[in-house]
This record gives sequence, C-alpha cells and structure tokens, in this order.
Amino acid sequence: MASIRVAQPHGFCAGVARALRIADEALRANAPVWCLHAIVHNTHVVEQLTARGMRFVETLEEIPDGATVLFSAHGVPPAIRLEAARKNLQFIDATCPFVDKVHREVAAFARAGSTILCIGNPAHAEVIGVAGEAPGVFHAIATEEEALNVPVANPERVAVVTQTTISAQLADRLLTILRHRFPHLQEPRQADICTATRERQEAVSRLAAETDLVIVLGSPASSNSRRLAECAQACGTPAVLIDSLDQLDQIPLPERIGLTSGASTPENFLLAAKAHLEAIGGQNQ
Repeated sequence: MASIRVAQPHGFCAGVARALRIADEALRANAPVWCLHAIVHNTHVVEQLTARGMRFVETLEEIPDGATVLFSAHGVPPAIRLEAARKNLQFIDATCPFVDKVHREVAAFARAGSTILCIGNPAHAEVIGVAGEAPGVFHAIATEEEALNVPVANPERVAVVTQTTISAQLADRLLTILRHRFPHLQEPRQADICTATRERQEAVSRLAAETDLVIVLGSPASSNSRRLAECAQACGTPAVLIDSLDQLDQIPLPERIGLTSGASTPENFLLAAKAHLEAIGGQNQ
C-alpha cells in the first residue's frame, strides 16, 4: 500500500483568498457581475462562481454599459481601466497586492526613463497587465537566451521586475545574467515573487526528496501550479499536474506519493484527491 504525504504549506495564497472574498461580496451585492478573464487560473473556482451567476468574459465589449465588472487577481493594464470608465462600468478590483506592487514599480521605473525587463511569461495575464504600465519600454524575458540578448536603449538605465508566480530558480538564473550584463541594473527593494509562491516551491522540493512521485493539484493554465511540478522534477522526482479526480485513476501509484496543490486550488479538491488516492490504495502519513 502506497503512503501519501501532503506538502505544507499548500493551496490558496492570501491573494487568491482575498480575490475570492471580493468575488463573493460582489455577487451578494451587485449580481449580475461580469469578470474580465478568469478570476484565478483554476477550473473548479471558475465553475463554482459561474454556477452562482458570475459571467466570465475576455473583453469589455462583451459587457453591457453601466454593468459591474470584476478585475481578476492577475491585474489589468491601465488602458482597461480607462475603457471601463468610458463604458460607465462599475469596476471592482481584485488584483493581488503583490501584483499591484509590480505595477507600481514598473510605472515608477518608466517615469525615471528606464527600460524595464520583466522575468516572466509574456502571454500570462499578469505580465500583460504589468506591461501596460510602460508601453514601448517593457520587455518580458523567459529564457537565458533572451536575458543575454534582449535589446535596450541605454544599458545604463535598465530596471528589472519579476512575475509573481515564476519559478524562483529560473528568476535567480536570469537575474544573475542581467546583473552581469547591466552593472547598474535597478531592482525593486523587495523581491517580486510572492512569499506564498516561494514557500510552496520550497515545500514541494522537500516533499520531492521524500517521495517517488509528486502529484500537483491545479489547472494547466495556473503558472504557480506548473512551477510546483517543475520544482519536483528539478529534484529528480517525477511529477504530474492533475485537474480532475478521474486523472488519478490513470497514474500507477509508487510506494511513496507526495501531494500538493497550487495557490489557486481549493482545499476541498485536495481533500477529495487525498480520499480518492486512499480509496485506490494509498495510506495517509
């Protein structure tokens, strides 16, 4: 019988919990409520809110003038706020405070005349939102090659920020390159990767050292969930990202199973997954 160990900490971060409290209050007071993009990158959360009447859209054009719109935890570019005002939308902001911090940093660096490099995925909603603070002088970099070759107007005036959910190990590698390439590199006073992201990555690394397989509960669109799987794999332990209980039936169970969940994954899904694993041959430790 396989043993099951659960990473500590795991699951919701403070930013996600805050966003869902805001969503709950909005639905109670303002229904119907439209949400621009997924409030967090988790299918279970989106399904639960949809069942309560929240309407998820990808553009403001899909929302009637004068309606209520919720901005997701990932934040939005300033242009979206202006467009919402033109449509007379009542907007509620659920942007994660860590993400809001990066917005303010980028705006300040841009006002100072710096080129801003952002370590992160250029297609991620958070990075798209942050980029809107500095159009024309913002570059997202996600690889060592990009860090080595990204063009800048003035090597003496370069600043760096980081996507809050990026791999801490990747961020450290790219920062090392950028610091060497730009000796006068400007950095935030405090790191941008959120505390919860770092703590969960460290926890899964410890878990990987003690198990034969790490199961990460989270949606494929969730950056922080994917990073947890990558952290386990970097330790030499196989890892899988799971978004539904039936996927667990397709996994051969080794002797020691590690279980964790992304920062946007509800605790009830972890409890259900743990019970499911126990039912098919796992034993809690």
